[in-house]
Amino acid sequence: MAIEDRLGAVILAALVLYALSGGADYGGGMWDLLASGPRASRQRAAIEHAIGPIWEANHVWLILVIVVFFTAFPPGFAATMTALHIPMTAVLIGIVLRGSAFVFRRYDARDDAVHRRWSALFGAASFFTPFALGLCLGALASGEIRVIDGRLSSGFFAGWTRPFAVACGLFALGLFAFLAATYLTVDTESEPDLQEDFRTRALTAGLLLAPLAAVTFLLARNGAPTIFGRLTSWWAPALVGVTSVCAIGALVALWYRRFHWARAAAVGQVACVLVGWGLAQYPYLVIPDLTLTNAATVPSTLHAMQSALAVGAVVLFPAFGYLYYVFKRRQVPPPGDWHRRRQ
Repeated sequence: MAIEDRLGAVILAALVLYALSGGADYGGGMWDLLASGPRASRQRAAIEHAIGPIWEANHVWLILVIVVFFTAFPPGFAATMTALHIPMTAVLIGIVLRGSAFVFRRYDARDDAVHRRWSALFGAASFFTPFALGLCLGALASGEIRVIDGRLSSGFFAGWTRPFAVACGLFALGLFAFLAATYLTVDTESEPDLQEDFRTRALTAGLLLAPLAAVTFLLARNGAPTIFGRLTSWWAPALVGVTSVCAIGALVALWYRRFHWARAAAVGQVACVLVGWGLAQYPYLVIPDLTLTNAATVPSTLHAMQSALAVGAVVLFPAFGYLYYVFKRRQVPPPGDWHRRRQ
């Protein structure tokens, strides 16, 4: 495998890890905004308790994507950030607003009105940010962003304002909402009534994913013809089959209340969706003009980046493993008790 392909695989792997971790945090914010019923405050407390210790660390994977993209494929990074500077700026603003609201909700005045205001901002940003990320991925796959002789020639609204990109954004929302609700069924094991609330939400989101996926696929025929062609090639049925097995398995496990199995199947489903997108996009960074090969920088920089990633992985993965061990494996008070202690 060529070195530029290996670095492209690193970008894809980091995107998968960001979706499985940060994507679930976005989904948690969505359910925080949609919390309802007599247990709404306890639902919000459970969500905050689940994502609070590690949510900021999950952005490491997005930072890794940006650093590798910028360093190894500078023409691709320049074209992407120029063509998509409007939705990318929106993503940045959403991340900042979401993080700020999450912190201020925890430490601002403990007045109900203040808490509701920060909760609304946190939830709205959790909806808005992944939707904008989906717009960007849809635009990169659309083939409407054109780079001629090293210059962007398609303007600032190409790709991301089209129905296919909007469908990608909505699909990202559904996928992250499903993932978060499924995770939360495990995190609320000590409170069966909350667990049932999140089980219902996970089943609902999971069932809605099927029509969203179908609409996105149909819109790809005209909105992203290269991707559509790849998704109908020889390897696609096997990947679609695995994804479908994971999706159905997650719903069946949720129905029979096998929540740990449901979580594993949901992880597999999300990973397969993103790996399928990466395979369909390969070897393009920006369809149809920039590939991993013609956008790669000089070989010396590529090799230096590869070495830096190898050294960094020795530190990063054990650190993340220990972080999850400390905050996810230790005995913690139930979300309801923790919430009551906050009052």
